[in-house]
Amino acid sequence: SHGKTTTTAMLVTALRQAGFPAGYVLGGLFADDPSPPAAAGTNDWVVAEIDESDGTIDAFAPEITVIVNLDWDHPDHYRDPAALEQAFVALAGRTGGSVVVNADCARSRQLLPAAVTFGPAGDFSGLLVHEAEGRMRLQLGGRFRLAAAEVRARARFNAANATAALAAAQLMGADLRPDLLANYAGVRRRQSVLQDRDGLTVIEDYAHHPAEIQALLAGLRGRVGGGRLVAVFQPHRFTRTAQFKAAFAAALAHADRVHLLEVYPAGEVPVPGGTAADLLAAATEAGRFRHHRDDAALFQALDAERQPGDLVVFVGAGDIDRKARAWLAALTWNAHAAALGAGLGAGAKLRREELLGPRTTMKVGGAARLYAEPANVADLQALLRGAKARGVPVYFLGRGSNLLVPDEGVDGLVIHLGHESWAKFEPRPGGRVWVGAGLRLKNLCGLAAKAGLTGFEFLEGIPGNVGGALRMNAGAMGGWMFDVVEEVQLMTLDGEVQTLPKSAMHVDYRHCGELHAAVALGALLKPAAAAAAEDVARQIDVYRRKRQESQPREPSAGCIFKNPPGTSAGKLIDQCGLKGERVGDAEVSPVHANFIVNRGEASAGDVLELIRRVRARVHAATGIHLEPEVLLYGKSWDDVL
Repeated sequence: SHGKTTTTAMLVTALRQAGFPAGYVLGGLFADDPSPPAAAGTNDWVVAEIDESDGTIDAFAPEITVIVNLDWDHPDHYRDPAALEQAFVALAGRTGGSVVVNADCARSRQLLPAAVTFGPAGDFSGLLVHEAEGRMRLQLGGRFRLAAAEVRARARFNAANATAALAAAQLMGADLRPDLLANYAGVRRRQSVLQDRDGLTVIEDYAHHPAEIQALLAGLRGRVGGGRLVAVFQPHRFTRTAQFKAAFAAALAHADRVHLLEVYPAGEVPVPGGTAADLLAAATEAGRFRHHRDDAALFQALDAERQPGDLVVFVGAGDIDRKARAWLAALTWNAHAAALGAGLGAGAKLRREELLGPRTTMKVGGAARLYAEPANVADLQALLRGAKARGVPVYFLGRGSNLLVPDEGVDGLVIHLGHESWAKFEPRPGGRVWVGAGLRLKNLCGLAAKAGLTGFEFLEGIPGNVGGALRMNAGAMGGWMFDVVEEVQLMTLDGEVQTLPKSAMHVDYRHCGELHAAVALGALLKPAAAAAAEDVARQIDVYRRKRQESQPREPSAGCIFKNPPGTSAGKLIDQCGLKGERVGDAEVSPVHANFIVNRGEASAGDVLELIRRVRARVHAATGIHLEPEVLLYGKSWDDVL
């Protein structure tokens, strides 16, 4: 009933270390070990973790059975303890060879008196075989070594699990050596330490039965020291909660503070008496308990009550592991925000969890963990230097065109030069003009037209700003951004300001090498020529009409793919009949096949799946791999394609 996955993982580890090539099926994932949860072997043996929860235990007839312990659970399937006991007695009856049971489990000994027994000795370090009352007994003794992590965490229980694993290995015929479990990696979500620093220890554990929770909290009590033991519990299944709510409340009362979450249903519908509120009502020490209906309320309570030296354990078999990591991430990002914000002036902005989708032309995507708008060079230097010191990745956001923000958002600091100080347009001697990186390209064209400066008209309609156009060497209508650039002022990620002439920069199609590890602050531009303002405005109108006739008006990120040599991506996609292809509300535009548009409620996931589909179809038809032109913000295309 408890410890199946750990014991199976120990047995698999021991067999591999002994060079015994059995296959296995594990009901969990190894911790810090890339081994898969199941693998084929090359001898006659397979180790299987059998789950009694749904009655499939009745289909097994093993050669060896190891019963770690018996405890009534899964009341949705076993109406009373006797029904579960009968399932295990029947399994033992179908076992062809040895049945091994825990000497400390009275129920197992009573039901299966003829079985081989195992149990730990006090030093938790090896395996001895004893003959007692005509039966074989296996016990840890002075010869075998357990991994240090296993001795520290839940030592007595893992010593028993280790004894069971070594007993099974011996019965299977493996050669026992002292080091079989010395490198045992453990199993994920079994007293996994997520943090142990800055006066806070956070652990997650899969316990979801009262007996497991009581054992867990009793074991952790000795690790608390002078702090408090705080439990965050997510009940698993309504039926289990209804049946054991009083026992849950009693077990959880071993913690100094208990935060209850809503029941993780695991496919069940609610049953009377089976809610978290019912569990709370069963608590005799209700003052220790708080009930939270959502993660936001839980996180707020944990933040408000946190004390130095606390050990916080997230307990349950549902998705509580994600909640634990989300809370820790929030703590970390809040600390980053406080540190970075301390170096900013009054005109700067710094916010947490800023939605980025509305700030992009595609209108999809999640939030930035940190979002900043510096007001000047000093602010930007403080952000970059602070982020580097704290190991925070930095990303720059212009007008949000030519990029796709993932639905999960961006784990880093997103910097937007949105303050008016970055949008300068200053005429300089010799017909030149200085433009700030935050100036919109549309505004650049308009201001240039008023000043009678020509050569910028091709930028009209590109939904970006100067900084983004420099980084991507934006182009349209046969013109390129660096056609009109004389020099660029930039800031490295170390906060160093540099001014580089165009001749010193590495520029090609949709790329400026120097700006992939720096941010543009502005540029000195040289117009093609002077002209009458009305003539410049007339040419802008020509380009605007051409763009409107050839490009979709729905939200998009611009051209999705780079043009392959000798052809265009749009032509290839169109020839494959993909115009109008949809995933959710993401659609290959009927107007221009190299645009994916958002028809209303598209997600970034929809767009990514459509990109994969288009690439696959074009490659199958032409042999050409289309390469994305848009940026996958905060990630690499290699991670998703």
